[in-house]
Amino acid sequence: MADAVVGKDKCGEQRLVSLPLSRIRVIMKSSPEVSSINQEALVLTAKATELFVQYLATYSYRHGSGKEKKVLTYSDLANTAEKSETFQFLTDILPKKILASKYLKMLKEEKREEDEENDNDNESDHDEAES
Repeated sequence: MADAVVGKDKCGEQRLVSLPLSRIRVIMKSSPEVSSINQEALVLTAKATELFVQYLATYSYRHGSGKEKKVLTYSDLANTAEKSETFQFLTDILPKKILASKYLKMLKEEKREEDEENDNDNESDHDEAES
C-alpha cells in the first residue's frame, strides 16, 4: 500500500488518500447504526470512494460525448448512470437535466392523460349503472 500514495498534505508529507477524512467520518457517523469508526476502516472507505469516483469518471469520459473536446460533462455522468447496468443505482442521484419548459409540458401531458383516464372510468361506471 505504500506505493499507492496520492498526494502531499500541508506539511509536504505524502498521503494515501486525497479525500478529507474528517468529512468522510462525519458522513459515516451520520448513520444511526454507527457508533465508532476505526481509523483503518475510515482510510479504506476513503480509498474505495476515490477509486469508485475515478472509475465512474473514466467510464463516463470514454463512453461520453465530451471525448472529442477532452471534457467530462454532467450529461456524460447522467448518461452513464442511465445506460450502464453497473451504475444504474445512481440514476436518482444523477438525473438527466431537462429544461423547466419541457418539465412543465410533461406535467401538463401527464395531467391530461390522467384526466382522460378518469373520464373514461366515469363513463364506464355510468354505462354500468344504466344497465
